[in-house]
Amino acid sequence: MRKISSSPVRYFFTAAILAGTATPASSADASDSRNPARRQPSENTMQQHPYVGMWVTDDGRVRHELLPDNRYDEARGSRESAYRGRYEVTGTHIEYWDDTGFTADGDFVDDNTLHHGGMVLRRK
Repeated sequence: MRKISSSPVRYFFTAAILAGTATPASSADASDSRNPARRQPSENTMQQHPYVGMWVTDDGRVRHELLPDNRYDEARGSRESAYRGRYEVTGTHIEYWDDTGFTADGDFVDDNTLHHGGMVLRRK
């Protein structure tokens, strides 16, 4: 009888099992972690997007930071990171999806002015 511990079959099954345990939980994680070049065009596109950066109300109370990775961080008064989530810009319209499930939108009326939720934010 042949010992399975030194057979090629054992090595195949061991490799298959280990490969399965190293797989990320979601397909998005899998594509990003296995192919960094695949992530790169999106990040580069957003870094060059004209609306990435800090947007602030005239009184400084509300501050939106549009990050190059399609994420945003909003501060309100002394509360830093009051809201965080993702955003998507189509033309001059922006849609927000907060991490808690809240949604909002706004419109860039020019390169330096954002109307959002009844507020006017300006580029800083």
